[in-house]
Amino acid sequence: MEEKEYITFKEGVIACVPTILGYVGIGIAAGVVGKNVGLSILEIALMSILVYAGGAQFIICGMLAIHSPISAIVFTTFLVNLRHFLMGMSVAPHFKKEPLITTIGIGTLLTDESYGVLMTVLTNEHRVSSAWTHGLNITAYLAWIVSTIAGGVLGTWIPDPYILGLDFALVAMFAGLFILQVDIPIKKQTKETLIVLGTVCVSLYCFMGFFSPELSVLFATLLGCTVGMVNHHE
Repeated sequence: MEEKEYITFKEGVIACVPTILGYVGIGIAAGVVGKNVGLSILEIALMSILVYAGGAQFIICGMLAIHSPISAIVFTTFLVNLRHFLMGMSVAPHFKKEPLITTIGIGTLLTDESYGVLMTVLTNEHRVSSAWTHGLNITAYLAWIVSTIAGGVLGTWIPDPYILGLDFALVAMFAGLFILQVDIPIKKQTKETLIVLGTVCVSLYCFMGFFSPELSVLFATLLGCTVGMVNHHE
């Protein structure tokens, strides 16, 4: 396979475009939910700027609605977003020659969606630059902020975002990204990939009987990573 180079910031912006519709749909829904639990437009914007995590923001709004203590909200958000440590570590080797401030910027704005796009390119054995990755991440970041603010503005007229099916945008986007990431590994290493996927699915089912969904996903992911690493070195 011929190696391609993804270098410029503009190319990163273009690479992010297919996921923007997903960001818009789920971002508007998150803004509407935030407005309905009593958050102001400024508070919705600040949450998107500082937290920047779709699933976590929905959980925060839900916990605010039932008047959960701040400590519980912070701890739950931390657990939900623990997977970002794993994502950051998996892409770190590709940017090890970059300055610390650059890698911090990449890791800070890395999301499930931008990670999916980035890993699809890296899995194809193409070379990416930090500028391209910044273009990808910043475009997604701005799209999310604008979408949640728009949702907050629309919240007065949309009392229930689930009526419009906006919540499904996140599921659909994840499904598309999953197919993109798994398609190539299955073609190259079918047996190894299926073993990892089977390990994650079975362990997730088992862990769900003992732990919370957030911890179950984390433990299943760690176990899948471990199995994949062992198979890779054998």
